[in-house]
Amino acid sequence: MVLLAVAGCLYGCNNNRDITGGNEEEPVFDALLGFPVKQVSIPRIDNMPNLPQPYKMLPWRQKALDYDSYVFDWNTKDDVRPLIWIDNTRQNVDQETFGLKTTVGDPRQGGGGSHEGINTIAAVMGAGLVGIDKTSQDGYNYPKMLQNYFSRNTKWNIMLNNTTGFAGDWWYNVLPNLLYYGVCDLFPGVEGADEIQRSIADQFAKADETMGDNYSYTFFNYYSLHGFKTNIPAQEDAAAGHAYVLLQAYNKFGDSRYRDRAIHAMDVLSSQSQSRFYEILMPFGAYCAAYLNATAGTAYDVPKILKWSFDGSRGRWGWGVVCERWGDYDVHGLQGSITDGGGYAFQMNCYEMAWPLVPMVKYDPSLATAIGKWMLNNANASRLFFPLEIDDDHQACPELKNLTGNIIGYEGLRKTDRYGKISAVPVAEGDGPSWTSGMPPQTMFSLYSTSPIGIFGAIISTTDVECILSLDCNVTDFYAARPFPCHLLYNPYDEDKTVTYKPEGKQAYDLLDGVACDYAANGKTGDCTVTIPAGKAVLLYEIPAGTRIMQRGKVFLTEDGKVIAYCD
Repeated sequence: MVLLAVAGCLYGCNNNRDITGGNEEEPVFDALLGFPVKQVSIPRIDNMPNLPQPYKMLPWRQKALDYDSYVFDWNTKDDVRPLIWIDNTRQNVDQETFGLKTTVGDPRQGGGGSHEGINTIAAVMGAGLVGIDKTSQDGYNYPKMLQNYFSRNTKWNIMLNNTTGFAGDWWYNVLPNLLYYGVCDLFPGVEGADEIQRSIADQFAKADETMGDNYSYTFFNYYSLHGFKTNIPAQEDAAAGHAYVLLQAYNKFGDSRYRDRAIHAMDVLSSQSQSRFYEILMPFGAYCAAYLNATAGTAYDVPKILKWSFDGSRGRWGWGVVCERWGDYDVHGLQGSITDGGGYAFQMNCYEMAWPLVPMVKYDPSLATAIGKWMLNNANASRLFFPLEIDDDHQACPELKNLTGNIIGYEGLRKTDRYGKISAVPVAEGDGPSWTSGMPPQTMFSLYSTSPIGIFGAIISTTDVECILSLDCNVTDFYAARPFPCHLLYNPYDEDKTVTYKPEGKQAYDLLDGVACDYAANGKTGDCTVTIPAGKAVLLYEIPAGTRIMQRGKVFLTEDGKVIAYCD
């Protein structure tokens, strides 16, 4: 793989290492303005409704704030709380840490070291995304406390889902590292974090080098550097998880070895003949493909990897994105199984899929309309995980619907009731009672599923036009250069719509539309209006008024070299 690099930090990346894949010709000013980016069709998204019904958009940011204050409440004692406890087993790091219950009322938890990183790390990341300082909350430094998941005792030297050992299901051993990198970007400077991040990147690089072109394993031992196969499907999309973490490490530390291994992992992922989507990692491959194409001159087929994330896996059969109406509800856009019982979508997966795919459009604006339409459907349908947002007949425990004040949602939404007690379609329920005998029904309400809600809370804002959302494309683009605000707005109507844009800054600004490759507004102060064509999306970059735009290759830059947008 030949990398097209630019010396130094010409493109305004501070400590980040963004480079362009453009050539070295002299820059020209305003060269591509007025030449729009052709939008790419993703068939499964095309088949989703422009206006999902019934429509209701939750105040996602407020729900994320409410979730944090509810589950990190040490003092309230009621039928549910406390859900948090001090773990003083001092595994891996000689310090106290904390646990959160995986589900409400789980009798197996409430003390000691039995807790999950995909829950606690996601809760801290989600809170940080909506502006909560978790380094100093109620006297606790939660990002520091998360370091007990660093598997020093097992000598794996990565973050794991448990403090005491590893899982035989690969994604459980990979996802905590993506989450932890996000936490460290949101809360920089925490003692010991850089060393852990370095270790994670080194182990992932060693694993990628050891596996070569074969990621066909059920899980990988990061101590012995051996892959293993069991009776569950192989998880080749772990390559996407590796690539994502290694790109984060490259942007943080500047070590080209991490980028080279990320590219290799993406080569392996992209070379597969069919989708091997297993749980949550494949969409991160779409992000990495778009990012590397834009910044390193690679030529990955981003739509192919995106389709692998939506259409239904051939590895874990049927794992993808729902594209159906179930009974009286449009549930298009939800992620999970599209075959289990007719379909079984999971709350956690719906939030976490947005994490890489919304910022992806900055690097491949040809997918802006597709991602805008999918997010409208996903966000609308995701409300159905919450018990006060779905009819009593369509949930497993209507008698418990007020148990957490609508703050903690059901684990999933299933087309048909797995327990055979409810005939309505769909059914909000969870797997808790099926895990082991004696599990109470309230275990269907899932903390691990709701903990990443801050992803939606940070990305999604409503506008003054119903059904037109403003999606923040920067907030989950961890470690990347983000010099200018960027928002994706999709118009689902069959006529042009004018919406009010609310600037992030206080100075005069221009708006550059990265889809139209032209100005949407010039010389504005305060709110302004933007017209979005029927059925189209705009990708609005807020830049200082009067900024002169130069174009080199496929990149729009300021005169001092800061990347504004990738125009193709």
